[in-house]
Amino acid sequence: MAITSANQLELLQTAEAVAREKMIDPDLVVQAMEESLARAAKSRYGADMDIRVAIDRKTGRATFTRVRTVVADEELENYHAELTVEQAKPYLDDPQIGDEIRDEVPPVELGRIAAQSAKQVILQKVREAERDRQYEEFHDRVGTIINGVVKREEYGNIIVDIGRGEGILRRNEKIGREAYRNGDRIRCYIKDVRRETRGPQIFLSRTAPEFMAELFKMEVPEIYDGIIEIKAVARDPGSRAKIAVISYDSGIDPVGACVGMRGSRVQAVVNELQGEKIDIIPWNEDQATFLVNALQPAEVSKVVIDEEAAKIEVVVPDEQLSLAIGRRGQNVRLASQLTGLDIDILTEADESARRQAEFAERSALFMEALDIDEMMAQLLVAEGFTALEEVAYIDQDELLAIDGFDEDTAEELQARARDRLEAINQAALDAARALGAEDSLIGFEGLTPQMIEALAKDGVKTLEDFATCADWELAGGWTTVDGERVKDDGLLEPFDMSLEEAQHLVMTARVLLGWVDPTEFEDAEGEDGAGEGADAEALTTEGDAERA
Repeated sequence: MAITSANQLELLQTAEAVAREKMIDPDLVVQAMEESLARAAKSRYGADMDIRVAIDRKTGRATFTRVRTVVADEELENYHAELTVEQAKPYLDDPQIGDEIRDEVPPVELGRIAAQSAKQVILQKVREAERDRQYEEFHDRVGTIINGVVKREEYGNIIVDIGRGEGILRRNEKIGREAYRNGDRIRCYIKDVRRETRGPQIFLSRTAPEFMAELFKMEVPEIYDGIIEIKAVARDPGSRAKIAVISYDSGIDPVGACVGMRGSRVQAVVNELQGEKIDIIPWNEDQATFLVNALQPAEVSKVVIDEEAAKIEVVVPDEQLSLAIGRRGQNVRLASQLTGLDIDILTEADESARRQAEFAERSALFMEALDIDEMMAQLLVAEGFTALEEVAYIDQDELLAIDGFDEDTAEELQARARDRLEAINQAALDAARALGAEDSLIGFEGLTPQMIEALAKDGVKTLEDFATCADWELAGGWTTVDGERVKDDGLLEPFDMSLEEAQHLVMTARVLLGWVDPTEFEDAEGEDGAGEGADAEALTTEGDAERA
């Protein structure tokens, strides 16, 4: 067909109709038409020619233009679309490289094959524009709840019609006992939207903790208004969940507001989640208090927190153990997810047995090291002494405060403790030297003989070896692998070496070896904790690279 005046306006009308149907910009459809007509013109005039088509947005008139570009002599490759400066002089007064010469050419007749090709180009462009529009629309809605209709099921995955697109609810994102039929209405959380070749993929979820948080936001106006905030959510989808909330208005009870009158608000969420039981927990900045709340309905006797290891120990009455752990460990698992801490639960009997074992162990240590009787050793342990160093170097008045201890007894105990420590230290140094530890490491201030022995056993025998160690290799730490916290054992961790102490020692060693400018070290020492950590981390990375 030829593009005549009779059908020029039909181009614009067609573009507007397609754009309305697909909800895209009409200009994108016109651009697709221009590209398809340009391809058809190239098949008529030659594929090497640069033919461009412009459709007037008001009249619909299509203008076909041949474009030739001025290039340098040595760059001339396509004689149909390029020409040299010399060749361009008849057409331009002062031709420069990059100038274009445009000549209008007659419109082409679109045969059956060319028309079909043009149609395919237009459809392809329209599909691409529709996919882009769909991606932008749903990408902005990630993290919100959407209502849809079940369309079909594929290999256990549910395809959901969500209006101007389709979402996929994978079987692992469904609540266990849910079953759907075509046409059922469904409410889901938009978890992710990805741009893929076959179009945007919209991934839905009903098991995500955020889904429950969004449901509460819909049911509780105080959450929507920001008066109450959801601090954490932990779910065992379809079975039980815990949600931690805090109120920024002292006059509003966060738990009561979420429960609602006669439980109406929380019941609406429970019904949507197929009867999932929900514990609403008041959030507290104090970790111990928050954990006690999180373990409800179990009662807690005592909480011991190891902040460095992000671990917590909970002591409960014997009869409360099964309630605290929950069915198949559900209660303690959800509490752990809610607080972000590893939780160990002990009964009061277990803790008492452990305390007694520690008491007996420390008493035996003092009896053997100081050559004293059991009663005197138990008196030391009962007063809080746990190591020989404490006895050897503590102020003598602390020992004299113990019932039955006079000045002679205190002096004798301290002398025996110091002699024993010297013997232990000498044995450790002898062992380290036998393992190959050099004087550069042995004379380094900050390392005890026992530390030097431990380092030598692991192959760290010189100050250079020590300076290439990473701080976590010495002090230990925690790494998150697949969502699980994994312990990294440190060489000097048994000696209560902290990460900050390890950083300081490694940096000091590097300064002594000339690897680090002393002024940088002083600057790092003078900054706050965050700065020290950043500098130390950079230096540790440098040391790792040197060792590698």
